[in-house]
Amino acid sequence: MRRSVDEITGGKRLRRMRKADWSRRLVAENDLTVNDLIWPIFLIEGENRTEQIAAMPGVERLTVDLAVRAAEEAAKLGIPAVATFPNIPIEKRDTTGSNAVEDDNLINRATRAIKAAVPGIGIITDAALDPFTDHGHDGVLRDGIIVNDESVEQIVRAAVSQAAAGADIIAPSDMMDGRIGAIRDALDENGFQDVAIMSYATKYASAFYGPYREAIGTSGLLKGDKKTYYIDPANTEEALRETEADLQEGAEMVMVKPGMPYLDICRRVKETFQVPTFAYQVSGEYAMIEAAAANGWIDGERVMMESLLAFKRAGCDGVLTYFAPRAAKILAG
Repeated sequence: MRRSVDEITGGKRLRRMRKADWSRRLVAENDLTVNDLIWPIFLIEGENRTEQIAAMPGVERLTVDLAVRAAEEAAKLGIPAVATFPNIPIEKRDTTGSNAVEDDNLINRATRAIKAAVPGIGIITDAALDPFTDHGHDGVLRDGIIVNDESVEQIVRAAVSQAAAGADIIAPSDMMDGRIGAIRDALDENGFQDVAIMSYATKYASAFYGPYREAIGTSGLLKGDKKTYYIDPANTEEALRETEADLQEGAEMVMVKPGMPYLDICRRVKETFQVPTFAYQVSGEYAMIEAAAANGWIDGERVMMESLLAFKRAGCDGVLTYFAPRAAKILAG
């Protein structure tokens, strides 16, 4: 005789708590809030001017005055922090990324302006050199090689300059060996003990960065690839070793980049180290969702929110996402 459903399940009916909206909310295991969002913003020179980014529909490069307005919008929406990335003119780029260490460069001017107008919002800056080099790499290029130690010296100078401009968190994305400890020492020596470090501890040599490189103007400049300093996408244990090293050197927070293709890494990092862990939902992830939504293949809004919730489920404490203002508005109802 065929068994009844209750005989098969032993009387357990897992759908019972899915039957209504209130019961689903009551037993929800993870929750996405505006406090989980960090908004990356792209900067350009000039005044009251924007530039569209073809590969990132809905995302624009902003002059400093408009970046201030964006920060004001973020604060009104309750977004805790913005992360700034500059696109500087080609004539200011060179092999060592020297503009990165200038106190009055684009990223530092934006930091000062945002802090003056919106003192309550967090500002996260990247000390990597790729927006400032004429070869598109994150470090100093010598005879076809990204030299580690000279790059670290330049990155440290950039980090101190950013802290002096008012950055709250230095988030170096370059993946040079030893840069976290060197930045921590320099910040402390220069009186910036309260400036935190969010390490791009596990940054992969990914194909998902293409639209970002267009956004900062390096896509046509990059010579070779970044496989000698970014992590091989095949590796997990190496990512954990990188994270452990950065924490030992003084990072308060760590990041996994890209995000959705590396949710397993997010989970491993969080479970292993139990420190504030973030993911960067990178430009390629954003572009895929936007392109599919524009073609009517997916419900873009629902997929956006589902993708962000996935980071929380994987153990992340927050996510850098170009969707931040849109998601914040949805969360606000």
